[in-house]
Amino acid sequence: MKEAGAVGRIWTFPELSVLLIFGFYWMPSERQVGHTMLCLTPSGFSEHRRAIRLCQDQFENLEKHTQWGIDFVERYTKFVKERSEIELNYAKQIRNLSKKYQPKKNAKEEEESKYTWCRAFFTSLNELNDYAGQHELIAENMTSQIIAELTRYIQDLKSERKTHFQDGRKAQQHIENSWKQLEQCKRNFERACKEADRAQQYFEKMDADYNVTKADVEKARQQAQLRHQMASDCKSEYSNYLQKFNQEQTEHYHTLIPNIFQKIQDMEERRIERVGESMKTFAEVDRQILPIVGKCLDGMTKAAEGIEPKTDSAQVVESYKSGFEPPGDVEFEDYGQAMKRTVSETSLTNSRSESKPDKSSKGKKLFFFKKNKLSLKLGSNPEDFSHLPPEQRRKKLQAKIDDINKDIQKEMDQRDALAKMKDVYVKNPQMGDPSSVDPRLAEIAQHIDKLQAELQKFEGWLAEVEGRMPTRSESSHRQSAVFETQNSTPPASNSQDRESPDGSYTEEQSSELQPKAPPEPEFDEFEDDMLPTIGTCKALYPFEGHNEGTLALAEGEVLFVIEEDKGDGWTRVRRNEEEEGYVPSSYVEVFLDSNAKGCYLWD
Repeated sequence: MKEAGAVGRIWTFPELSVLLIFGFYWMPSERQVGHTMLCLTPSGFSEHRRAIRLCQDQFENLEKHTQWGIDFVERYTKFVKERSEIELNYAKQIRNLSKKYQPKKNAKEEEESKYTWCRAFFTSLNELNDYAGQHELIAENMTSQIIAELTRYIQDLKSERKTHFQDGRKAQQHIENSWKQLEQCKRNFERACKEADRAQQYFEKMDADYNVTKADVEKARQQAQLRHQMASDCKSEYSNYLQKFNQEQTEHYHTLIPNIFQKIQDMEERRIERVGESMKTFAEVDRQILPIVGKCLDGMTKAAEGIEPKTDSAQVVESYKSGFEPPGDVEFEDYGQAMKRTVSETSLTNSRSESKPDKSSKGKKLFFFKKNKLSLKLGSNPEDFSHLPPEQRRKKLQAKIDDINKDIQKEMDQRDALAKMKDVYVKNPQMGDPSSVDPRLAEIAQHIDKLQAELQKFEGWLAEVEGRMPTRSESSHRQSAVFETQNSTPPASNSQDRESPDGSYTEEQSSELQPKAPPEPEFDEFEDDMLPTIGTCKALYPFEGHNEGTLALAEGEVLFVIEEDKGDGWTRVRRNEEEEGYVPSSYVEVFLDSNAKGCYLWD
């Protein structure tokens, strides 16, 4: 009998199996009647059948529990696999995002790399790419350290579980077969005893009957002795097998089954421990990348802190400054002189009627202006960069000169190398023919001469630009000179010296400051169809106008505006009825007539 104090004890699988099999089992009905435990000995056959049934039930329970444990490990492996796929997809999206906003390999990249805020963004993109790599590392470590290991372990666990339960079923089948054989021996012994008892009773009956012959009595006696002998043999057989069965039963319930249950318990504990280790690894995989992720974030922070607004704004100023000085004071233009001149209506009418052009010449002239404008917009830039403002032109010329110097240096290095090779051939004729190098040397010399000529040309243009770029003192001198001239000399009759943006002084007649009287038109019909003027403009700087469709300017020249700047940087002007063209909008100061502009727009 077990003591009631054993209730709070924690039983192992083998101990639990012994308790369940041999009857140390809690029965609620017995506790209600005051009994603590019921002890069932294995000597009774009904108790033995119950023990076998309980053992089978325990095997089924453990089989379900261990299968549920394996299913849990498989489910956890699937969870880690899905987490790994999420990390890979996240890393892929981060990499695609970083690649999408990476700078392209073109000139714009060089322009953007000058600014600190652009460089900070590019650095952040690189750090973000490294950040994505860490998430790929998470997926890789989870796959190798958790998923692969658990997949192999599940296969081993299933194999081990199958082996343990096969051993348990084999032991259970063996004890059941021994039990059946023991029952057969018991039934044989019981039957032999009953037959021996009946034979003994028959012998006694025959012996007590005086009417029976002595031979029949002897026969009955021999039959009884035979039955007794058979019963004795069955008893001996039953006794031997019972002893054997008890030994097997003891070994079965105290050794075999507890060992199998112990192995199953160890297997289950190893499974639980492996799950715990996998969960720990799951957290450690994330923890291992935290320092590198922190460095990536620190790199982004450092890049953001390296942004310098003042430096970037200075870069913008340096990139786009034109080198032009602010214009001087606006001069007074006396239009009263033109009003004093009288022209007879008859002579004007005659002159207009005598010079009417034909339709074909008018169409050709209009088509000429359209063609010039198209070629101006689509044509290539001039070699000397004269279409650019002075400062931008100077930078382009300096960059071109630097490139030419690099090419010259490269050719000179190649020439020196060939000269050394020729010297080696001269000293060692067996290594090569010295004359074979001469054609290449001559070609390089021609190329160097060509590059030097081109260099001299660009240096001349650069010197011209640098000579024209005014200083602050020159600008203030020009403004004061203009102011003094306006106050001292009438613009209609005096010629004055004025300074152009290149630093030189040009002498301008007063006629350039006043609108000239329109000359007699060459084609009256063309004049009627010409675009109306919408204002006037004054040239701030000289413009040579090499391109087709452009009009040359002299500093201070006054022209008529017939078409405003459409956003392409050019203004269409007219000098007289025959000279029209486009000039840079930045080179002129436009004075629009509001009424004429409105009429022009309406037309």
